[in-house]
Amino acid sequence: PGESGKTTIIKQMKILHIDGFSPEEKKERGEDIRNNILDSMTTLIVNMERLNIKVGLPENQESIEYIKTVNREGFTFPEEFYTHVEKLWRDRGIQQTYTRQNEFQLIDCAKYFLDQLDVVKQPEYEPSVQDILHSRRRTTDIQKIEFTVNDKKTYGGGPVTFWMFDVGGQRGERKKWIQVFDGINAVLFLVSSSCFDLVIEEDQETNRLQEAITIFKSVWASRFLKDSGFIIFLNKQDILKDKIVNQGKSIGDYFPEYSNYKLAKKDMESNEDEEYLRTRSFIRDKFMSIASKQVIREGKKVTPGLPALPDDKNKGACFPHFITATDTDKVKLVFDDVQCMIILWNLQTMGAAY
Repeated sequence: PGESGKTTIIKQMKILHIDGFSPEEKKERGEDIRNNILDSMTTLIVNMERLNIKVGLPENQESIEYIKTVNREGFTFPEEFYTHVEKLWRDRGIQQTYTRQNEFQLIDCAKYFLDQLDVVKQPEYEPSVQDILHSRRRTTDIQKIEFTVNDKKTYGGGPVTFWMFDVGGQRGERKKWIQVFDGINAVLFLVSSSCFDLVIEEDQETNRLQEAITIFKSVWASRFLKDSGFIIFLNKQDILKDKIVNQGKSIGDYFPEYSNYKLAKKDMESNEDEEYLRTRSFIRDKFMSIASKQVIREGKKVTPGLPALPDDKNKGACFPHFITATDTDKVKLVFDDVQCMIILWNLQTMGAAY
């Protein structure tokens, strides 16, 4: 699905297993970040007017007009641009609009970059790793990266080469997915867990989380992926937790069946908010209920139940993980597990592991 964090995972692989980002890539990401700031403020202005929210200070109307007249093509982001954006980001009307962001399309990194305008506006600004991870650029083509990791001695040791493909998640991009389905060992399915209160950009109506569930149902049952393992990354746990704990939002307002959902003992954690744990577990189980149903993939029955490693009788294991894709340390831990799963699946496919 769109804006689920797929490209962020690719960036993490570059950090963890390749040599990070070249000076040229950092320069490109710097441009992305400046455009993210422009897009964010433009979106806030447009929706402040649409929602009939008044600008906090009348003198800030001048800054609104400045942003509205920016011609993106060839724009060099002069100092006055940042001055106007800083004024508006402090404005009560813009802040009020921001609190209603679930009513329109605003990129997740908006606050992250608007909060550090002092850094980004510097002429010598070079994006940090975290800046690059938070930056947003829509994926419109299939991107491939290749990297090698050392296998654990448990599985024979030696280098193992991975290929990862990043595909666009918007509806118009999905027809391209089939181009990379052949020979795929594992599907990393990214879900924006925090999007339960948002709608998709394409029709401004369909719930984003429901759209992700529908896509997963289709991809899970695909005959082209009948021998592939699935790993569900339930991403943006930081934003989800903030919405539940600090903003007081409830997924039950969008998924009525949540009222009957009980948090299992195995999902409880003493140092975490119970409502947040219940919400993330509910989202996980929405996907796992699809993966645990019996389906026929090209004549092969998938056994329901436990997410065990696939064998000749049980193709298509599915493993869920709660992640925040911008957290490099946690992504490394999760990918270490994923790496082991994929290697085991390959060994089992060759009949070398049981």
